[in-house]
Parts: sequence; structure tokens; C-alpha cells
Amino acid sequence: MDKNGRRRSRNGRRHNWTENKNKNDTKQNPAQHRPVVNPAVFQSMQIQEKAIREFKAREVICSMCGKPITELSSALSDKATGAPVHFDCVLEAVSRNEHLKENEKVTYIGQGRFAVLLFENPRDLRHFKIERTIEWEEADKRLEWRSEIAGLYSQIK
Repeated sequence: MDKNGRRRSRNGRRHNWTENKNKNDTKQNPAQHRPVVNPAVFQSMQIQEKAIREFKAREVICSMCGKPITELSSALSDKATGAPVHFDCVLEAVSRNEHLKENEKVTYIGQGRFAVLLFENPRDLRHFKIERTIEWEEADKRLEWRSEIAGLYSQIK
């Protein structure tokens, strides 16, 4: 602030803060900022949003813990049935079945695979060696519930 109580910008110049605040205010003319949408595109967007809401409304139960799966996009498939199960339940099962040595940790590495990592320095998590990989999901197997999610959320038709 200067000696008259007016605010100054970082470079020391006087600045009228209220002018700039109202210049970019979209409430003055909201029609100016509305995008124009093709009616056919708008209708297909509404149908897709309705399908997504219906899909999310279905209750899917994890076969490992018996609790509902709220975020199906992060679920993995059950080895025996192919049904969706919680990621955390799978991680716990894999960790339980592996005999870990000192400085080893089970980690998800993507595409339905886990790995046992060896950290030479447990404080430095950037440097590790993959001791062994654990295939949880088959790479070539297409799951119906996952294909349905991909179809609903895909932007390409």
C-alpha cells in the first residue's frame, strides 16, 4: 500500500483492482460464454450419461471380502470367477501368499501383474530390483464388466 492507502502491484505501480475484477466477470454476460452444442450430439451425451449413472447405481460385491465395490474402475478380477474384486483385497492376498525377505515389498506394476521388489536401501525407494513377478490376471482375457466400463467412458465412438 502507498501512503494514501491504495494498493500497489509487485512492481510498485498503482493498480485499480476493482476494474480488473469486473472485466473478467462472467456473470455480467453469461450467454457470451456458453458453447454451442449440436442437438444430436447433446442427445447422445444425455443417453451416455444416463447409462453411466445406471452402471454406477448397480451394486457389485467383492467375492473376497463381501463388501460393495464403489470404484469399479480400480477393481481387478477374481482369479477363479473373473468377477470384480477390490484392488486392496488382491494386494493383501498376494502379500499373504508371498514369503518376503528383509527389504522386500509387493507392488502392483500394471496390466494385472504384481512384483516383489527388493530395496537395497529401504530409505531410498527410487532404486530397486524386481525379484519376481506375479501374474494375477491373464493378459489376453477380455472381461465383460471391464469392456462395459470402457465402452461407457470411451470418448471415441
